[in-house]
Amino acid sequence: MNALVQIVVDALSLGGLYALTALGIGLIFSVMRLANFAHAELVTCAAYALFALSAHPLVIAIAGSVLVAVALAVVTERLAFRTLRSADPTTMMIASFTVSMLIQKILVFSVGSRPKSLDPVPVLSQAVWIGGAQVSLLKLVTIAVCAVLLLALTIFLRRTSFGLQMRAAAENFTMAQLTGVRANAVIVAAFALSGVLAAVVALLFTAQSGFVQPRLGVPLMITAFVATVIGGMGSLTGAAIGGLLVGVVTTLLQAFLPPDLRPFREAFLFALVILALLVKPNGLFPARGLKERI
Repeated sequence: MNALVQIVVDALSLGGLYALTALGIGLIFSVMRLANFAHAELVTCAAYALFALSAHPLVIAIAGSVLVAVALAVVTERLAFRTLRSADPTTMMIASFTVSMLIQKILVFSVGSRPKSLDPVPVLSQAVWIGGAQVSLLKLVTIAVCAVLLLALTIFLRRTSFGLQMRAAAENFTMAQLTGVRANAVIVAAFALSGVLAAVVALLFTAQSGFVQPRLGVPLMITAFVATVIGGMGSLTGAAIGGLLVGVVTTLLQAFLPPDLRPFREAFLFALVILALLVKPNGLFPARGLKERI
C-alpha cells in the first residue's frame, strides 16, 4: 500500500509537469502549426529569473519569472516567427531550433555553463504522511498546482471570448479569420500563455531538482513534445492527457524495471511511444484541420 501511494504521487507529479509543458507546446502548434522547440528556453530563462531574484520575497521572484518568460515568448514571436508564418513547416521548425540554440549560447556566455543551486520554495522540502506512506509535500503541491492550472486553462478556453477565439483558430484558422478573429492577437496571446505555463514549470521543476543550468528545459521539452505527439498534435486535450500518460509510464518503468535496466528507462519509454504511434499514427486525440496552415 505504501509503495502504491508513493508511485501514484510520483506519477501524477511528473505527469503534471509534462502536461503543463506539453500544453505550452500545444498552444503554439494549435494556432501556428509550429513545433516551438524554443519553449525549453522559456522554462530555462524563467528559472534563471528565479535564481536572480532568489534574495527577494517569493512573490516578487515568481512575478519576475513570469514576466521574463512572457516577455521572451512574445519577443520571439514578433522577431523570429511572425515573418515566417507563410513559410513551410520545415523552415518554421529550423527557425525554432535556431532561436533555442541562440538563447542557450547567450545564457552560457552570460551566466556560465555550470549548474547553480536553487531552492525557490524551501518550505516545501518537508515530507507528509498519506495512507501510511511518507511523500514529499512538494510533489503534492505540484499535483495541486497542475490540476488548478489545467482547470483554469480549460475554463479560459471554454468560457471566455478570447479563449473561444483561440479554440476556433485551433480548429480552423482560415474560417476563424473570416468570422472576425484577430490573427495577431490570438497568436500573441497563445505565446504569452505558453510563457506563463513555462514559468510555472520552471518554479516546480527547480524546486524538485534543486539547480538551474542553461539546458534545464531541454529534457522536459523533448519528453513533453513526445507527449504532445502521443496526445495528437494540435489537440490541447491530447497534449494534457499525453503528458499525464508519459509521466505515469515513466514512473512505472522506474518502479518496476530491474535495477540494471533503469538507466535505460527513456529507451523503453520511446519504444512504447513507437508502438503507440503504430496503432494511432495521428495520436489519441488528433486535431481537426491539422493540415491547415496560416
